[in-house]
Order: sequence, then structure tokens, then C-alpha cells
Amino acid sequence: MKITDKLQKAQEEGRCYWSFEYNRPRTERGAINLFDRMERMYNMGPEFVSVTWGAGGSSSDATIECVTTSQVAIGLETAMHLTCTNMPKEKIDEALKQCKEVGIMNILALRGDAPHGQTTWTKTEGGFSNAIDLVKYIREQYGDYFCIGVAGTK
Repeated sequence: MKITDKLQKAQEEGRCYWSFEYNRPRTERGAINLFDRMERMYNMGPEFVSVTWGAGGSSSDATIECVTTSQVAIGLETAMHLTCTNMPKEKIDEALKQCKEVGIMNILALRGDAPHGQTTWTKTEGGFSNAIDLVKYIREQYGDYFCIGVAGTK
């Protein structure tokens, strides 16, 4: 279900609502610990959870595993962060395809930070310059299947 639909329903019912954000696990032990916490926090009734994306897809497999487990095995409505940093279009396509295959309908589209060790952010060849470019691409490829959130700074 799209997060916007869940939040609208909560507002119509006059309910308070909240979400949790998780950093993707970096080790197998971290993944086990995270999934245990997700199961316990499920009982707190968040409307959704979100999972961060490693700069440049450095931990994309861990992120995909985490969002899939959260959505499918634990039953939490899940949003996946997706950044432009060091991400050629092919990596974006694969991440979105995997999300759709497991029923994830929520993406937080971000430009992302400069990779570790770099002081400036640069566009990847064949990638996107800004979150808006990523949003437009997702819409071109998937129509309104995904509920897309963004974040911005001045």
C-alpha cells in the first residue's frame, strides 16, 4: 500500500501515526539483530518503515534484502531510500525492479551525499544529477506504481 494512502486513512480516523527509519545492515550479524528489532517494533504499530541506501549502492544487496524481509516476512509497509550517488541507470532499474517484484510501493528519492572520502558530489556517467531527475525517470518507467517521497535543503 502507498504510504500516502495509509497516512490519509490515519488522518481521516483522527489517529496519530509514526514511522521508523532503519540503516541497512552492514554485516550478517547486524542483519539478524535488525530483523529481530523490526519484529519487536512491528508491535508498536508504525504506519511504515524506511531503510537507508548506501552511497552509490555500496550496500544495495543488503538494502534490497532488508526491505524485502521487512515488507514480505515481517509485514511492515516499507519505503526504500534510493540515491543518485554513483548510481548508473542500470543499478536504479535493478533496484526498482526488485522492489516491484516483492510489492514495495514506496521510494524515497534522494540525490545523496558525496561518497566517503570525497568532498564534492559529482554526477555519475549515465546517472542522474538530482532527485527530481530520479523522480521523473521512475515516473516514466513505472507510471504511478510507486509512491515517491523526496527530501530537500535550501
